[in-house]
Amino acid sequence: MDNTHLPTTEAAVAAIRGIAEEFELAMSVTDDIGADRTSRRTAAALFTVFDPDGSLPHEAFVELAGSPPVSVRLFPEDDAQITVDGVEFHDIPRDAVPAFLRSVYGGLAFVKARMFPPSQWLVVPLPGDETYKELITGPGLTPWLACSIR
Repeated sequence: MDNTHLPTTEAAVAAIRGIAEEFELAMSVTDDIGADRTSRRTAAALFTVFDPDGSLPHEAFVELAGSPPVSVRLFPEDDAQITVDGVEFHDIPRDAVPAFLRSVYGGLAFVKARMFPPSQWLVVPLPGDETYKELITGPGLTPWLACSIR
């Protein structure tokens, strides 16, 4: 895995911006700042901006236009949800996001098809022994997923 420690959402967005530049991808970012605006803070009282510890939670949604299209939702709790061509990966550690994206855009991610039971999985290997895989659901594969079958 990338040995980069991303202590904040801002640091993670900056790392993703560097990857977007490296792979020449268009990128858009939407920030939600404050306990009343972040998705996992539904228990926050109305108009409460700060967490009980006085911190200001920051969540970001990043879209990368390219092949494949990828979106990353960075949560204040040091994790992320990454969607690759419609396949959702939940609970990815924020520190693993740059390596995950490099694997996808660097051509290391692949689709593993099984005959029995019939299933297809998107596999994203990271440096070291870390691998993320998710079941592909839906009626069919997108062109990018179909080209990635191994």
